[in-house]
Amino acid sequence: MRFSSIRARVLYLAGVFSLLLVSSVTLATYFFVADGMSRSAQDTTWRLTQIASRSIARTTTSVKLDAAAKGLEGVEREHEAERQLLRAIPDILASGGAEEGAYALYLEDEGGVLRLVWYSDKAGVSELEVPRRLAIERQQPIQSGPGSTGAITGMFTSADLGTYVVHVPLILPDRTQGVLDVVYTPDKEEAILDSARAPMFIAAAFALLVAILMMQIIMSWVLSLVDNVRMAADSIDAGQLDISLPEEGEHEITELARSLNNLMDRLRLRAEAQTRFVADASHELATPVAGIRGYVNILRDWGSEDPTTRDEAVAAIDRESRRMAKLCSDLLSMIRSEEMLEYRHVRYDINALSREALATAATRYIGKGLEFTGPDEGPLWVVGDPDRIEELLGILLDNAGKYTPAGGSIVVETHKRRDRASVEIKDTGIGIPEKDLPNVFERFYRSDASRSKDTGGFGLGLAIAKHIVDMSQGSITVSSRVGVGTTFHIELPRTRIKE
Repeated sequence: MRFSSIRARVLYLAGVFSLLLVSSVTLATYFFVADGMSRSAQDTTWRLTQIASRSIARTTTSVKLDAAAKGLEGVEREHEAERQLLRAIPDILASGGAEEGAYALYLEDEGGVLRLVWYSDKAGVSELEVPRRLAIERQQPIQSGPGSTGAITGMFTSADLGTYVVHVPLILPDRTQGVLDVVYTPDKEEAILDSARAPMFIAAAFALLVAILMMQIIMSWVLSLVDNVRMAADSIDAGQLDISLPEEGEHEITELARSLNNLMDRLRLRAEAQTRFVADASHELATPVAGIRGYVNILRDWGSEDPTTRDEAVAAIDRESRRMAKLCSDLLSMIRSEEMLEYRHVRYDINALSREALATAATRYIGKGLEFTGPDEGPLWVVGDPDRIEELLGILLDNAGKYTPAGGSIVVETHKRRDRASVEIKDTGIGIPEKDLPNVFERFYRSDASRSKDTGGFGLGLAIAKHIVDMSQGSITVSSRVGVGTTFHIELPRTRIKE
């Protein structure tokens, strides 16, 4: 697997991301557990402090009463109470739930120095002079510690939550001041952290493997979809447009597949249209070429001997060559129309343009005695390309003139409709059968009624007209009744069209 491949890079990134994620979660979990154990140790320290304080307070009251019961008074009673209290402290701290901690008792001598007079365990002895003095001054318990802790290193070595110390101020019966240090070493809490370390690392490693595996599964699925897209691209490059990508699910790849399928459908339709266009054009060109070749053979065989045959052949060759020239002209016109790179945006009068097109058509069909009627004299201003629209009107009026019998009429009407202008071209011609109406704008399509050679058409005019209307961002529709006439309805924007 090459590192430059997407799968290798994703595997690498998935490993790094999963490692960072799992490490972060593991660290957060460890710190959360360690903080909970630290709080538990602190609560235990204060619980031991409360137990010790209450026990000493009760014992102090008891020894005072006992000294008074012996009949002692004054200083002797206070000294006796103090001696009994000091003897009782080890016992009371070793029972009643206070045995978990270590204790040290410091009393102030005549020089005001706090001296150690008793301790339950070496762990309870420390050199914390300042917090003891602060506890005496404030006459309230003061916590110092924990000392050094290794929260981070505790993940890889034995846990160390430090030592918790609370300094409790005391006033003995003879008014001597002292401090009782309550020391707690969180061995149980550290043992819990140590026991949780191995399962935590095992769970982290398992989560890391699962994360990488899931990333690979997802990436394999995504790459399989991408591979389908690649296959489709290769098929398009090879000219195979019949492939279809799966569109299952509702995700981005499905949207891409749907877009590519639509693209391939359009390409397939365009390829089919192009193939059909070439075939139709070849067929239309083959007819006059065959006629010319036939008459050439006639000229070669009999033209020199029979002047009549020669004249007929020459006339036929002239007719067929003009027909071929007209077809080539129509094809070039269509190509120029479809490859139009620039569409002008100028303000022009569609009524004046319609009247000019009508005058041209009337001159062309003057021999048929057709009546041409144009729009009113008033202007109707439109923004667009007047040359293209003039070509459009010329095509439609030429069609109307071809298929309207002698003595018929052709009318052009225009109407203003808010931001659009409508143009209607009506004739009283032979009409178009209803079954042919959906296909009249296709290239080389001609209905049965228009296949006479007298019309000289090839089925390209309306296709060119439709393209011009589309480029103008307008619309064109047709309605017709056989034997009654045909109406083309065009809608054009009156303002600048969108690029």
